Amino acid sequence: QVQLVESGGGLVQAGESLTLSCVASGNIFSFDRMGWYRQTPGKQRELVAVVVSGGITNYADSVKGRFTISRDNARNTVVLQMNSLKPEDTGAYYCYNGGILITTGRWYDYWGQGTQVTVSS
Repeated sequence: QVQLVESGGGLVQAGESLTLSCVASGNIFSFDRMGWYRQTPGKQRELVAVVVSGGITNYADSVKGRFTISRDNARNTVVLQMNSLKPEDTGAYYCYNGGILITTGRWYDYWGQGTQVTVSS
């Protein structure tokens, strides 16, 4: 059973920074992706940033140049550095880990419980 533990959300003013961290345990993937999605009331969960096993990253257009995702494979940790935050970045941020389990050869998706980020104007 994969567990994702998130930390680092909070309330900041526009222009400030926050760092989100997520530690994964219990996963043994032959290939996987880790990253962050966010959700606001009434909207679907959307990709913020993701990094795959080989280090390739993908960002939502709205955060490019402001957010940086990094991964420590040895510690099964993914970190999202968020700079120049805007009110529209407000939302519940969910850590994501999906991949092909070595034991089954099948793809599985796992989610953290979410951490709230609120950016005031």
